[in-house]
Amino acid sequence: MTPDKRIKERLERLQKHLKQEAPILVDVVDRYQQLDKVALGLGLIAPGESYATQISWWPMISILGTFSAGKSSFINSFVGLPLQKTGNQAVDDKFTVITYTTDSETRTLPGLALDGDPRFPFYQISEDIEKVAAGEGSRIDNYLQMKVAPSDALRGKILIDSPGFDADEQRKSTLRITDHIIELSDLVLVLFDARHPEPGAMQDTLEHLVKGAQRRNDSSKFLFILNQIDTSAKEDNLEDIVASWQKALVQHGLSAGRFYVLYNEHLAVPVEDKNVWARYESKRAADYSEITSRMDGISVERVYRIIGSMESIANQIEHQSVPRLQAALQSWSKRVLTADGIVLATAVIGSAITSVIAGYWQGITFNPPWLDTLMSSKPLLYGLIAAVVLLLVLIHFYFRKLFAKSIAKTLTSDNAGDLKIAFLKSTSPFRSIFSSKPKGWTRRTRKRLDALRDDTDRFVQKLNDKFARPSGG
Repeated sequence: MTPDKRIKERLERLQKHLKQEAPILVDVVDRYQQLDKVALGLGLIAPGESYATQISWWPMISILGTFSAGKSSFINSFVGLPLQKTGNQAVDDKFTVITYTTDSETRTLPGLALDGDPRFPFYQISEDIEKVAAGEGSRIDNYLQMKVAPSDALRGKILIDSPGFDADEQRKSTLRITDHIIELSDLVLVLFDARHPEPGAMQDTLEHLVKGAQRRNDSSKFLFILNQIDTSAKEDNLEDIVASWQKALVQHGLSAGRFYVLYNEHLAVPVEDKNVWARYESKRAADYSEITSRMDGISVERVYRIIGSMESIANQIEHQSVPRLQAALQSWSKRVLTADGIVLATAVIGSAITSVIAGYWQGITFNPPWLDTLMSSKPLLYGLIAAVVLLLVLIHFYFRKLFAKSIAKTLTSDNAGDLKIAFLKSTSPFRSIFSSKPKGWTRRTRKRLDALRDDTDRFVQKLNDKFARPSGG
């Protein structure tokens, strides 16, 4: 089966599922395929790839933090089942995808269940793992597992429990997967341990969990939770601990996201001062209610996210990727033409100096001994001219390729695709050196993107009509 046919069948299966679960998204899949055509023409994506497979079509909540942050206890409390093992040490070193089942019992499935199923967000993640850690892609079960549970809290959503970010031999691959799930998630819960609230315990992971949040345009999906806050109840210094924790995160660059405090009400030991404990219980209840409310509402957020992602990619192609490619093409053209000029000037000057040294000039007349022979034999003359032209052409294309590779190395991939491949496509041998537009970027392409943005607005208006009535009607 060809890559194009494979991706077509995969998207058809997706649409079949969405007809039952979220009908409005069926047409959105079609629009993603139109966006794919634009990107394929530019070379931003390869045949058989689709932007539709780079996002999650299911509501996703990822839960991140250190081993001792209480992630598993929080999940068990939310689903109402002893699903995840708990403890202060590393009790589970895999990413666990938790989803609903109609069966009456929980089951644990291997990582292959996720890597091989296009309906889930980790489809073919083994290929990404292999890129950052050679040989690890075949050991997918060391990184992923799936758990299914008969909990109503899981209906219509996927939870992802991450391994702790303490010492980890597979750290590179773990962080690669972490980046992947953060990108796909509708909601990201980052848990810290109130017994060690300072972020120093996970210093090198802050780049992915905290500093990464401030660079995103969807930073509101990050909820930062100081868990096990009951350990400070005896001192009655809740506000001081929270302020100190927030200050530490701000110092690391965090300027967005919501902050909460929690503890496990089934494990906490109340302090003697009832007023103090009542204050902690009230704060915990309010924050837990707000967190779970966000978790329960992500189905709606998911639809807006998917539609917004399509518009975001369209805008990035036109306003970021294409201008970067145009700038790279201008630089490439300038370098090649400069090199051509230097070669031609060097050849002319070198020939002139050589002819003077050889005594081919009589005053201002060029009269080498072989000139009459050359002029009297047209085949020889034409052959010489052709050889010179061919040599210059070969030199020209050598510089085209040399500078194209050099500039391509400076281009990095973005959310719209691989700029390096797109640039090399635009500098192919049959492309004019004077063309400043990337291959595939035409007036028709721009109209397609405009139409996609108009469709996005219509989809959003449909959603707004469903959930809002500004007129009161």
